[in-house]
Amino acid sequence: MGFTKKLAHTLEQNELSVIFKALGHPARISILQYISNHPNCICNDLVRDIDLAQATISQHLVELKKVDLIQGKHTGKKTCYHINIDKLYEVKQSVVTFFDETQ
Repeated sequence: MGFTKKLAHTLEQNELSVIFKALGHPARISILQYISNHPNCICNDLVRDIDLAQATISQHLVELKKVDLIQGKHTGKKTCYHINIDKLYEVKQSVVTFFDETQ
């Protein structure tokens, strides 16, 4: 969406749209669920258990990090991933508000 089109919508609408876009791929949902159940996992854990290529997992991790749903902590050469609970709660509240106001 072009910059001028974004101005036609509220900040909340634009932010929620970006989150929904990031969550719009089933692999990202799977990755979020996996990280939620296995905090501090590494990319190789995801590759092993989700059965996607390492490059594919890495691309999805980048998208989830862009919207701050996950965070990575570098431990040597590896990055351990965990859910950003504050952001997840913020998204949850935004979705609840969205559905409450959209009847």
